[in-house]
Amino acid sequence: MTSQTIGAAASGTWELGDLRINRIGFGAMRLPQTGEALVADAVPRDREQAIGVLRRAVELGVNHIDTAAFYFSPLRSANELINRALAPYPDDLVITTKVGPGRAPSGRWLPHATPEQLRGQVEENLRQLGRDHLDVVNLRIVGTDSIAERFGALAGLRDAGLIRHLGISNVTPEHLAEARAIAPVVCVQNQYGIGVRPDHDEFVRACGELGVAYVPFYAIAGTGRQAGASGAESDEVLAVARAHGASAAQVRLAWTLHRGPHVLAIPGTGSPDHLVANVAAGALRLSEEELASLDSFHRRGA
Repeated sequence: MTSQTIGAAASGTWELGDLRINRIGFGAMRLPQTGEALVADAVPRDREQAIGVLRRAVELGVNHIDTAAFYFSPLRSANELINRALAPYPDDLVITTKVGPGRAPSGRWLPHATPEQLRGQVEENLRQLGRDHLDVVNLRIVGTDSIAERFGALAGLRDAGLIRHLGISNVTPEHLAEARAIAPVVCVQNQYGIGVRPDHDEFVRACGELGVAYVPFYAIAGTGRQAGASGAESDEVLAVARAHGASAAQVRLAWTLHRGPHVLAIPGTGSPDHLVANVAAGALRLSEEELASLDSFHRRGA
């Protein structure tokens, strides 16, 4: 498939609350470093390369960027790069961030934020991004305990005008029900992809029925997570890729978008070429036979 002239609008649109975005977005986790993300000894990425990728993403029509204050390497911060590259921000640009986890300046993970600490994390994101409010804030969860107290704290910050919309990340259907009883939820952000968490298929469908966006992370990397894709690929994905003259990563993104109109994609990269290819995947249309083959592989698990 030809990538150079395909923009993010080819992926279709979705509304996060009252914010309309293209369904292909950009994840900023990989920007601050080369190689594995979220490790203390990460190798910082060239600053100008990172800024160039962000600006190119917006040129291609990307208007949804996913980030977090804990996305940083020893010399680079994703939020600071976004601010430097894109401020003053385009009117249609939606920046989604996450709170809950935290990292010390050394890169060491800290205990998850208490309800009282969440305001400080929100203010840290505001300061780094140079914003007076955050478009969307996801409460990131670890474990299955109740989120009512923490989500309630964010709902209070929403009422105070610091946050426009709320989402939740790394959660169960029970967490979603608990959160929706407190305040509107515009998105769920969970790990999901071909062969990854097929047991979440029903949750994905349920979110669509509720009008809640489902935003998979590691849709390309799969079980490689923050280290990235392993390079090994299934016969099913490769067959579809060959049929379309596409890459395996593009097929994985296209399959993600085919899961429903409410499913968004936020592939991350520090490579200008990979960025162009990822955005172009929004135009890739898979046949019923191709989807059936990929779905069968997905249900077996990677």
